[in-house]
Amino acid sequence: MKQILLMIAMVALVGCGKKEPVQPSATNTETTKPEPTKAEATAEVKLWEFETGGKVHSSPAIGSDGTVYVGSEDYKLYAINGKSGGKLWEIETIRFVPSSPAIGSDGTVYVGSWDKKLYAINGKSGVKRWEFGTGGGVSSSPAIGSDGTVYVGSGDKKLYAINGKSGVKLWEFATGGDVRSSPAIGSDGTVYVGSLDEKLYAINGKSGVKLWEFETRDSVPSSPAIGSDGTVYVGSYDKKLYAINGKSGDKLWEFETGGEVVSSPAIGSDGTVYVGSFDKKLYAINGKSGVKLWEFETGGFVPSSPAIGSDGTVYVGSYDNRLYAINGKSGVKLWEYETGGAIGESSPAIGSDGTVYVGSDDKKLYAIKTESKGLANSPWPMRGQNARHTGRALAK
Repeated sequence: MKQILLMIAMVALVGCGKKEPVQPSATNTETTKPEPTKAEATAEVKLWEFETGGKVHSSPAIGSDGTVYVGSEDYKLYAINGKSGGKLWEIETIRFVPSSPAIGSDGTVYVGSWDKKLYAINGKSGVKRWEFGTGGGVSSSPAIGSDGTVYVGSGDKKLYAINGKSGVKLWEFATGGDVRSSPAIGSDGTVYVGSLDEKLYAINGKSGVKLWEFETRDSVPSSPAIGSDGTVYVGSYDKKLYAINGKSGDKLWEFETGGEVVSSPAIGSDGTVYVGSFDKKLYAINGKSGVKLWEFETGGFVPSSPAIGSDGTVYVGSYDNRLYAINGKSGVKLWEYETGGAIGESSPAIGSDGTVYVGSDDKKLYAIKTESKGLANSPWPMRGQNARHTGRALAK
């Protein structure tokens, strides 16, 4: 019911006509911020846009050759040349594709669809290798273990472990609610995933046995991020971001925002945790203490998950139709780029050359040139940990 109400609220927001957005601003609790320069205040250059036949809620993934993969509500997954924006191929499912693709070491692309299936697709040709049927819509995005096992949640309330080569089920784990959260894999192989039953679970990646569960006060659609010390960060519909000991499941701290936290956290090179909220803000939080460093207000909900560039710039989308570039230290806006629709669940991905890719409700995928030179060197710089969206923590 909470999700239905949220969807109604989103539709109402988009459909009620164009309103003057709230002037974006940042509040920093620790430092005095310099005013942005003229160059900083202007948007970067759009390289290209690619139009699909439906809203783009899927977050783009980037292959080793620069190919960009993204799903759309037109029921299709697209492969796009990252340099030119030209379509390489498309494959059609039976329902819309809100899931974000993940790319295996052999180039196989894994993506879920609302038709209740997970697909494995040859990244070069677009030919389907296999499909795996679940009992519910798959909006969860897959994560890929070091041994090639693919983990994905489903609307049938389960997390599945699937052999990435054959598509054969290895195990399933039942929760008490839909699993829309995308799994995150620890360096020891532990799989962390949230559920709409208000819990975060830690599961043995080999056996599917539950190690622990942590209960919040509302649904957990946010996908976890894992720090260098194994701390797990995850948001909840109870308006909070939690820091949890990855081994024991004990709460380290919690930070309360003014709205539901659907956004998945990103972690900077200095341990700062960045996360969006439905109170229209992006927050920067000390990863050790849970103390707020700054907040930046946009003109709309922020379910999009931030991505951090090599220069520390934080990129995030908002329901006010804009992609923002924000100084990760000060919270000062560097620039903004306006699309023709809300940037909702689609989260930015950063290519090795600094190009930022993001989807919009205007049915388009955008490629925007930035000054970043790839992703930040950090434990979890974007949704899915890396541009391929493997969702796997760095080996220690």
